[in-house]
Amino acid sequence: MDKKLERILPRVQKPARYVGGEYNAVMKDKTRVDTRVAFCFPDTYEIGMSNLGMRILYGVMNNMSGVWCERCFAPWGDMEEEMRRANIPLYALESFDPIREFDIIAFSVGYEMAFPAILNMLDLAGLPIRSADRPDLTPLVIAGGTAMYNSEPMADFIDLVSLGEGEEVTVEIIELYRKAKREGWDKQRFLCEASHLDGVYIPSLYDVDYREDGTVKSITPKGGAPAQVTKRIMRNMDEAYYPARTIVPSTEIVQDRTSLELFRGCIRGCRFCQAGYVYRPVRSRSKELLVRYAKEAIEDSGYQDMTLSSLSTSDYPQLVELCDELEPLCAQKHLNLSLPSLRADNFSMALMERLQKGRKTGLTFAPEAGTQRLRDAINKNVTEEDLLASCRRAFAGGYNAVKLYFMLGLPTETDEDVLGIADVAAHVMHAWRESAVNKSRGVRITVSTSWFVPKPHTAFQWEPQISIEEYERRVKLLREAMTTKTVTYNWHPSPTSFMEAVLAVGDRRLCRVMEAAFRRGAKLDAWEDYFSLERWMEAFDECGLDPHFYANRRRGRDEILPWSMISSGVSESYLWREHEKAFSGETTPDCRTRCSGCGANLLVGGKCDV
Repeated sequence: MDKKLERILPRVQKPARYVGGEYNAVMKDKTRVDTRVAFCFPDTYEIGMSNLGMRILYGVMNNMSGVWCERCFAPWGDMEEEMRRANIPLYALESFDPIREFDIIAFSVGYEMAFPAILNMLDLAGLPIRSADRPDLTPLVIAGGTAMYNSEPMADFIDLVSLGEGEEVTVEIIELYRKAKREGWDKQRFLCEASHLDGVYIPSLYDVDYREDGTVKSITPKGGAPAQVTKRIMRNMDEAYYPARTIVPSTEIVQDRTSLELFRGCIRGCRFCQAGYVYRPVRSRSKELLVRYAKEAIEDSGYQDMTLSSLSTSDYPQLVELCDELEPLCAQKHLNLSLPSLRADNFSMALMERLQKGRKTGLTFAPEAGTQRLRDAINKNVTEEDLLASCRRAFAGGYNAVKLYFMLGLPTETDEDVLGIADVAAHVMHAWRESAVNKSRGVRITVSTSWFVPKPHTAFQWEPQISIEEYERRVKLLREAMTTKTVTYNWHPSPTSFMEAVLAVGDRRLCRVMEAAFRRGAKLDAWEDYFSLERWMEAFDECGLDPHFYANRRRGRDEILPWSMISSGVSESYLWREHEKAFSGETTPDCRTRCSGCGANLLVGGKCDV
C-alpha cells in the first residue's frame, strides 16, 4: 500500500472500503498476465459488493488465463477529497495500481443516477472523460448493466457498451481486445470489429439527427455497425457461472449474505418494470444444482444468512422442495433463509412453514397500486384478497411485520387510486386483528411509495412522468389519509426521481448536460447527500435544453425513440399492444399460463407468436 494512502486512511469514514485484502480476493502475478481489467462500480463499496452480477463477472474474468480482473469503487466524498489533495489517482483494490494503467476499464451500471459517478471516477483516475479525447486503444472504457439499455446520455464517454447478460460476451470482448493488442490495431479498427459481436453497441458508430421539435429524426449506423443491437443472454442457466467461492468483505455491506440466484427473467409482465422485460425469457437453474451451490457457498464463506434471489422468487416452480432440501444445511449451519420478491398471490402455507424455521424478519409484498382498476392497468395480476389472504397466513403463523410497496404517478392514476393505498393498509391492519396469534407484540405495517419513472423497453416507455408539484400533492394526500399509528409511511424524494426520468429516456444531447453537471460538482448523485436539482437545472440552462421535454412529454407511436438501435429481444409492437391494453384496463396472463408473443423466446431458439 502506498505510504500516502496509509496516511490519509485514518482521516476518512469507513477506511475498510479502500484497503482490499478480503478473503477470496483474487491475486495474480501481473508479470504473468497480458490483460488487466479494472472492474468499476460507480457507487460505494457497500453497494457494489452487494451486487451479484459484479461477483459473477469478477469470477468469469479471473477464470480466464492471462487476465486479471480487479475491483474499483467510487470513493465517498471525504476519501475523494483526501485523494485529490494527496495526488492519489483512483486505484484498484487488489494491487493498488492506478486504474489508468489497466487495459480495460469496465463499469457495471444499474441505475441512471450513477452516470455522473462514472465521469468523476474517470477524472479521479486522471483520464479524459470523453471517448474522443482517449484516442488510444488502451485504456478501453466499456460499460454494461440495466441502465445501459439506453446508453445515449453516456454516448460521448463510453467506448463500448455490453448489452444483456455478460458471462459470454465479456469473454468475447476481452479476447478481441487481446487480439487487437497483439496485432497492433488502432482503437477505431477495434471498435468496428467489436460492433460485429452480438450484444455489443458502439455509440460512436451511430449518427443521430434531430427534428426542429427536438425529437429524433434518424439514427444511422456507420463503419459496418448493425442497424440494431440485440442483448445477449445465457440460454442455459445450469451452464452459467455461479460464484460459490466469492469475496467475503472485511466490512459490513448492504447485502451481507450469500445470494443464491434461482432464475433469470420474470413471467409476470408488469407494464412499468424494465427488469421484467429486459431479462426475458425466464430461465431457471435446476434444484439439484442450487442445493450444491448453496452448500459450497456457505461452507466457503461462513455466512449464516442466505437469500434466494430472483425478480419474483416465489415463482420458482420447485421453491418448497428446494427449501426442504436446504433444511439440513440450515439446521447444521444455523442458516437463515430469506425470500425477497414474494408474490401476494402465491405465498402458501407450505412456504410459510419453511420460512418459520428461521427467524421471522417480516414479509414484503408489492401490490404497486391501491385499487384493482389500476393494478389491472399495470398488469400486476394480484387482487387485494390475494394480499390479505397472504397477510392472514403470515399473522396466523406468528409474523407481526409487513412491508408494502406501491408506486405513485402510474399512468391513469387518480386520487381514488392514491387513497386506495391507505385503504389497503387499513385492511391489512384489520387482517392482523382477525388472525394474529400473539397480539401483545403489536404489528408493524410499513407503506413505502416510489415515484413512477418511465423506462426504455417497457410498455410505458411512451408515457410521461407527472410533474414534481403533482407528485408532492399526491404524497400529501396519501400521508393525510393514513392516520393509524401502527402504519409507517415512507416516500421517495421527488427531485432525484425527476432527474432519473430525464436520464432514463434521454438522448445523446444530454451528454453536454452530463458534463456540465459534473463540472459543477455532480458525482454521487444516487445519494441524497450529494444530489442537487439546482445544479442540474443550471446545467440544462447552460446547454439550452429543457429537462421537461424528456421527463414530462408523452411520446407518439411513430416517434423514433433515442434507444431504438437497441433491442431487449421484446418486440416494440408487443410493448405497444401492452401499452394500449393498459388504457383499456385489459390484463395479460403470465407467461406460464399463455405465451403472449413478446418475441423473447426467439433468443433461446423457441417459438413466439409475434
